[in-house]
Amino acid sequence: MPAMPALIEPRDDLAAAVQQIMLSSSDNDYIDQLIPVMKDARQTDRASQLIQALNQVSSDREADIERICNTNSQDFISSVDQLQHVREGTLSLTSEVLRLAQAIQSSTEKLLEQKRALVESRSVRQNIDETSQALQDCLEVLKLANQVHDLLAQKNHYAALRALDELQNVHLRAVTRYKIAEMIEKSVPATQRLIAEAVMTDLNSWLFRIRETSQYVGEVSFYHTQMRRQRQKDRLESSEYAGNFKLNSAIELVADETEEFDVLNNDNEEVEIEVDFTPLFECMHIHNALGQSERFRAEYANTRRKQKDLLLPASIDLTDQEDTDLTTLLESIAGFAIIEKSTMKKTESLRSAVDIDELWDSMCQSAINLISNALNTVNNDGKLLKIKSIIAMFIQTMDSWGYSITSLDALLLTLFGKYAELLKQRFSEDFSEIVSTDDYMPMPISNAEDYEKVVTVSWYSPDKRPEQIKFPTVFPFSQMYPLCCIDIRSLLNQIYLFSDDHFQNSDVIDDTLKNSLDELLCTKVCQSLVDRLSSQYPGQIVQILTNLGHFESACKELQELLVEARTSGAASGPIVLKATEEFETGKKTAEKRIFELVNSKIDDLVETAEYDWTAPSSSPNPQPSLYMQELTRYLSNIMSSVLLGLPTEIKELIYFDALSHAATSVLSLPLDPNVTKITPAAVQLLDVDVKHLSQFVDSLGNAILHENLDELRQTVELMGTENKEEFFDVGLRNRRYGRVDKVNGAVLLEKVTQGAEAIAVPESSPAKPTTQFSTFKDRLGIR
Repeated sequence: MPAMPALIEPRDDLAAAVQQIMLSSSDNDYIDQLIPVMKDARQTDRASQLIQALNQVSSDREADIERICNTNSQDFISSVDQLQHVREGTLSLTSEVLRLAQAIQSSTEKLLEQKRALVESRSVRQNIDETSQALQDCLEVLKLANQVHDLLAQKNHYAALRALDELQNVHLRAVTRYKIAEMIEKSVPATQRLIAEAVMTDLNSWLFRIRETSQYVGEVSFYHTQMRRQRQKDRLESSEYAGNFKLNSAIELVADETEEFDVLNNDNEEVEIEVDFTPLFECMHIHNALGQSERFRAEYANTRRKQKDLLLPASIDLTDQEDTDLTTLLESIAGFAIIEKSTMKKTESLRSAVDIDELWDSMCQSAINLISNALNTVNNDGKLLKIKSIIAMFIQTMDSWGYSITSLDALLLTLFGKYAELLKQRFSEDFSEIVSTDDYMPMPISNAEDYEKVVTVSWYSPDKRPEQIKFPTVFPFSQMYPLCCIDIRSLLNQIYLFSDDHFQNSDVIDDTLKNSLDELLCTKVCQSLVDRLSSQYPGQIVQILTNLGHFESACKELQELLVEARTSGAASGPIVLKATEEFETGKKTAEKRIFELVNSKIDDLVETAEYDWTAPSSSPNPQPSLYMQELTRYLSNIMSSVLLGLPTEIKELIYFDALSHAATSVLSLPLDPNVTKITPAAVQLLDVDVKHLSQFVDSLGNAILHENLDELRQTVELMGTENKEEFFDVGLRNRRYGRVDKVNGAVLLEKVTQGAEAIAVPESSPAKPTTQFSTFKDRLGIR
């Protein structure tokens, strides 16, 4: 578009603007340019100038036309003729157009009538279409409503709920102006309740199946735990390092993670199980869609609590050989708890950890009460060990699922107390029977095989190798010792059997084992042996002493064995059995009893001595008294037969005590208050007996034993000395009669003096009174 001319004041500029306007290429441009010029001319009061400019342009154009016409007149005339023809054609055409217009006018009136009829028919058609659409919408709504019920009948509850939601929120809005919409809208809550009830019915059926399946789930979980135990055992055999880590430890779980096993969904050859949670998920979704999640959670929790109560029997029988009641109970609890834990993991908010832990604690406490009440019927330690094994399997299984096992560990502690008591009772009876039925004779062995068996089971270190021993032979101990050793080893093994698989209180096992061994060895072995020391048979006493010595040695080795076998890693230091001290004390008691028996026999023999203290003379070649011969023979025989099996130091101690007692007993004979006079002949006979006894001691080859006869020999030597004044010289007395009691020496000197005087002076002659000292006792200042 040409640019609009600017508003100008000079006249020539107005004419130029008009010239410019006349050059416009179209009418629109002409008008667009002319209007501003006219407005400007009017506003500036130059309209006359504009008209004048336009007239000037008109004149210029007429002059141009005239010039052109004069130049081309012939062409103009031809054009006018053509224009005339055109005008004639135009007139005829106009007539034709008028005629056509009249025809169109008439047809238009008909068309108008048809249009009016068409409009009326369209209105009816629209009404029909609207009615048809309304019916179609209503039919669609009814179809969806029926579809909801069909899906409900097909147990496709979630699809039914979605269809109902679509019907309510989409399709009913299209027919809200119809009565049917109101009716269906009112039926929606009832239908929702039907869906909720139907899905709850299905869920209850699923819960019933789950409750029935719980025991099998528990059985499968026990099987899985057993497989893990076996794999852990295989790892332990291949590497001792694996023994530092128990089942369910972090290391064991890592080592076993390559073994895939789903307790709730498995189809291997040995175990086939599948627990489908679809009904639960569907019920959750439906109640969530209905806005009833809290109510559903409460109902589900209540149902599971009721199922938990149904799971627990009123009582169980632990005496059943197959342990059916206990296994069923623990498998059912395990399956129930595993399903609960899986439900919590598979759902976001249906089951909380607090709810599951409460159910678990309740089931555990109920199971513990049932087992504790039934424990009173179990009186066999083997049966109790089997019960513990089942409970340990249950504990390890549930520990792997993250459940607390503290209360169950406490139950195992109770079981162990019962188990230890049963073991102690059984072994107490065994020990009592062994002790009471023993023959208390050295145990004979006829061949090397039996010899090796006894050495293996007993704490005994033979002096010779088996190939150096000639059979038949005998052990120093009686058969009760190896039998008790077998029982002790068996007690150890059976006590520690309880710690297999699972037992957290290893320190209790160590303490219980120590206390049980102490009690059994002290009361049933040591005390029983000590009680038998009242026997009058030296051979039996000697055998008891021998057995006590071996039991003492066994206790010392047993203490070291207990330290090595200690299961508690936290415990340290030595283990000291009270039985060690008891056996040592029992040995001393047995030694005293042997001393008593030997000394009693010596007393009996000495009492048979028949000395004639007033004998005037003796035979030229006097022989030892019969009692003295019998005494030395007895001492020799008992040492070479009855006491032969005793250790050398004990035999020497018995000899020492026996000889000391014999010397004291022989010395008491002349000191008897009834003996008032002792003749030299009687002293000579006594000296013969003492020398005989001294010779017997010489034959033993032990110089220390001579010390026991020193007082007796020195006393008899004093009685036979001619120079009795030496005894009253302190220096001489200490050198020659140092072991003689000064009182006894004075008494015996007095008796010997009186005896000698009685032989020298006739009985009718009165004795001469001594003027310096009346008796030897007076010379020693003894009253």
